[in-house]
Amino acid sequence: MRRRLLLPAALAWCAVLAGCSGRHTDDFAGGDPPPVTAPPAGEPARGPAAAGTAGPAEPPTATAPPGTAGSAPTGATASGRPGRCHTSELSVSVTTNRPGAGQSSFALVVTNSSRRTCTVHGFPGVAFVDAAGQTVTPDPERATGQEQRTVTLAPGVSAWSALTYTNPALTGVTTVIPAGLRLTPPDETASVPVRWTGGAVSNTGKASVPVVSPLRPGDGD
Repeated sequence: MRRRLLLPAALAWCAVLAGCSGRHTDDFAGGDPPPVTAPPAGEPARGPAAAGTAGPAEPPTATAPPGTAGSAPTGATASGRPGRCHTSELSVSVTTNRPGAGQSSFALVVTNSSRRTCTVHGFPGVAFVDAAGQTVTPDPERATGQEQRTVTLAPGVSAWSALTYTNPALTGVTTVIPAGLRLTPPDETASVPVRWTGGAVSNTGKASVPVVSPLRPGDGD
């Protein structure tokens, strides 16, 4: 009789235990998640959703180190080639007459008197003047059919232009004896004065007109 009373009680106790075990499992597997409690005001939210990972940092902007943006040296062009010679960098001289076949012929010589290398290209400007510096003849003409070249002048190096004209005595034109000559380097506006010792020059512009050639390397010898 006592064994019969114990059996129902044991079965009832096992049922209670099984019910507790089932509720515990549902709380962690397949059940509703625990409620999220909002943080107090002013405090950042915590948890997996709030603690996001930062994206990749942007690389710093590359900047050129100082002094790498090179500039052309003084007296040179952007390409590194020598710049043109300025009037202040040149000295001028005129050789003695070298006549031939009724022609008077002089060499107008420009010499680089500066400390840098520079260039000349084309025709010099030439004017015959009196003692007051006033022009006394028409402008000499430029030779035609002659190549214009760029002449590079290192310090102390020269270029020259031929100045030629028919002897005025052969053409019968009126003449003047200039006191000097002003030479203007190509592409410059300032001129260099030099004494003229070549004698009479036509002042009509009709015959025996002086002609100048483009500058070329050398000193006219």
